Amino acid sequence: MYPTRPRSSLRTAVVWEVLREALERRAQQTGRTALDVLDTGGGTGNFAVPVAKLGHRVTVVDPSPDALFALERRAAEAGVTDLVNAVQGDAQTIGDLVQPESVDAVLCHGVLEYVDDPADAVARITAVLRKGGALSLLASNRNGAALARAIAGHFAEAQHALEDADGRWGEGDPMPRRFTEDELVALADGAGLRVDSVHGVRIFADLVPGVLVDTEPGALDALLKLEQSAAGRAAFHAIATQLHLLATLG
Repeated sequence: MYPTRPRSSLRTAVVWEVLREALERRAQQTGRTALDVLDTGGGTGNFAVPVAKLGHRVTVVDPSPDALFALERRAAEAGVTDLVNAVQGDAQTIGDLVQPESVDAVLCHGVLEYVDDPADAVARITAVLRKGGALSLLASNRNGAALARAIAGHFAEAQHALEDADGRWGEGDPMPRRFTEDELVALADGAGLRVDSVHGVRIFADLVPGVLVDTEPGALDALLKLEQSAAGRAAFHAIATQLHLLATLG
């Protein structure tokens, strides 16, 4: 299992299970136990370090030197320093930092919300994938943001999130851009990728009072099980805080 703190497991468990299974399939396809993985915007290594602990070589590209320093410390503590390479950069400079067709999997989590041109970013990321390689794409969901604002009583902001071209609920929204499932699928299709699965992430977790999860015996495990059960059901995708798309380069 992915080694997370209790509350953080609600945010990462669904993505981790999909990613782990995708890496296992890729390893079987290639006959290589050690894959080459790129984590763009990987920050402090929430996913990179666990991937490295599976025995894979991970290059993390991130614009923050502080995040990369924390990544290196985290990798050292986990005993995977030799498998983790920290590189300062961003999605727009991937082509200058990573050789074309050189990696088996790319993690692009929480990146497309901030780039100037999401389609260009996905194209650049796809260019470094080997044929048959996988893209793990995690992005904020427009509809989930509208639901959250409505539940909080901010109805005008919820309406704005639905109608705004970037899915923002107002000038005070810290998120530059959000996506619908159709928009993410279109980005993958445009880059020549085949979409294998879409999962909703944090469907219920962000709507349940934290005090309930923290104090009710067994609540965390039950909520985590519920999240995992609902994640792959299309009917729940629209209300998730994030959407996770797994795609393959044919």
